[in-house]
Amino acid sequence: MATILTLIISVLIFGLVVMIHELGHFVCAKKAGIQVNEFSIGMGPALFTTVRGGTRYSVRALPIGGYVSMEGEDEELEEPEAGDALQELDAAQEEQPKGLPFPQVKVWKRIIVVAAGAVMNLILGFLVLLLMLAFGDPGASKTVGFVEEGSPVQAAGLQVGDEILAVNGHHCFVMNDVLYELQRTPDQSAGLTVKRNGEIVQLDNVGFELVENGDSVTMNIGFKVYALEKNVKTVVSQAFNYTLFYARLVFRSLIDLVVGRVSVNELSGPVGIASAIGQAASMGVAEVLSMLALLTVNLGVFNLLPVPALDGGKLVFLALEGIFRRPVPKKFEILVNAAGMCFLFGIMIFATFNDIVRLF
Repeated sequence: MATILTLIISVLIFGLVVMIHELGHFVCAKKAGIQVNEFSIGMGPALFTTVRGGTRYSVRALPIGGYVSMEGEDEELEEPEAGDALQELDAAQEEQPKGLPFPQVKVWKRIIVVAAGAVMNLILGFLVLLLMLAFGDPGASKTVGFVEEGSPVQAAGLQVGDEILAVNGHHCFVMNDVLYELQRTPDQSAGLTVKRNGEIVQLDNVGFELVENGDSVTMNIGFKVYALEKNVKTVVSQAFNYTLFYARLVFRSLIDLVVGRVSVNELSGPVGIASAIGQAASMGVAEVLSMLALLTVNLGVFNLLPVPALDGGKLVFLALEGIFRRPVPKKFEILVNAAGMCFLFGIMIFATFNDIVRLF
């Protein structure tokens, strides 16, 4: 029963994250006057399909993605007018395309269309976090409320009332940021930037203690912070800061993979994500919502990376077109995107293999 529940929740979460992403592309494409041939949630065989306003709407069998198919987006146009956009639609549907092919719309409009999916994911993440904080615990501040007597942080000069702004030069949006940076600190010694009585104070070589607890080792940071008071301004600000924290976490994790700080064997794919969702579901609604926020922000940021086949890669081509006043040759763009797609599928297969190995 637990496995079935995990599967249902995973499908719903994946479906929502993908739907919001593709909805961003879809709405902006329609507003820009682009002919949208199909709006699909899921991949593979169609379970449901209908045609409305010159666009096919589909729900497909595999809940691992989705797409918005726009006229002329991935092929060379032989004719300037959109006359073949709906050849594959139902014969009974006589409506002609309502918009222009993608390449014929102004570059700035196409940039908005391509970026809209990731932006919608970030907005969804912010709204989910806003909901969690509004109806739950608003979380901890970054203002020190207690310092242990005789602790290394006291010796370094940390005082009650200090607001922690940065650790080792990295700005901290929320308290989780502070803890994340401290865990990455070598030799249990960090530099803290704090605000004290309106002035910026730098504390160097702030030490922390490692405490052995059986087979595990934990970090005793030597101080505690005040809880946040629940009010509209605090909740909105905290939701925004958590969104930034999650977004930067994606970049930091990718950098860690590239430089070898984290092993590629720790990569997770859909199976690992579903397993994490199952664990979150067993802990309650708040944990599921937190996982949803992390996933949608992750998808939004990841899609903006300048990697071929991702939205970020498409934005690079559009930027080049805007700068040089001529599009990148379509054949070259298609070839590069195909190579990028193969690379991404290879990573997904490798990550899924890692997930399966962990299960056994």
